[in-house]
Amino acid sequence: MANQPKQETFAEPGSVPIGGKFSLVDHTGETVTNDDFAGKLRLVFFGFTNCPDICPTTLAEIARTIELLKNDADAVTYLFVSLDPERDTPAVMAEYVKAFDERITGLTGTIDQVDAMAETYRVAYEKVGMEGEAYQGSGEYLVSHQGNTYLMSKSGEYLTHFSYGTAPEEMAETIREAIARFGGVGGET
Repeated sequence: MANQPKQETFAEPGSVPIGGKFSLVDHTGETVTNDDFAGKLRLVFFGFTNCPDICPTTLAEIARTIELLKNDADAVTYLFVSLDPERDTPAVMAEYVKAFDERITGLTGTIDQVDAMAETYRVAYEKVGMEGEAYQGSGEYLVSHQGNTYLMSKSGEYLTHFSYGTAPEEMAETIREAIARFGGVGGET
């Protein structure tokens, strides 16, 4: 693998229609928009706090990536967006994200707000029954969702994504490449 020519890691900012404006509530209860995170790269993951596997695994991998980035970690904002706003209140999100890393920001909102952000990121999700059957509108449920983590530019444009299970070492290396190419905190793009 080391002898293969390296493929372009990043999309040209603005060339892939993923990401965009949003308005949600962070885990402290404050309303935030895309613009509140301008000036830093963003690592964005969608999930829910009652997720039995993909979400806690991915958030643990993101926390490990933050550790591996060391001083470079501050050039990135880490966002965990709930796809289950009915259960994932700001207080629930606050407790959940702090179990992984205090630098991860939990985002939730109304169903319409979450739907709108998921749509801009092309994230498909749906409620399903506990055994994977169609959700009937009552009782316990899970949220079936994609497991991608998105790396976005400092203005919120898609750069690349990491599939579920990407090693923290690989994420950290790619994020360092993005910092080198697109700059650290502040500046353009």
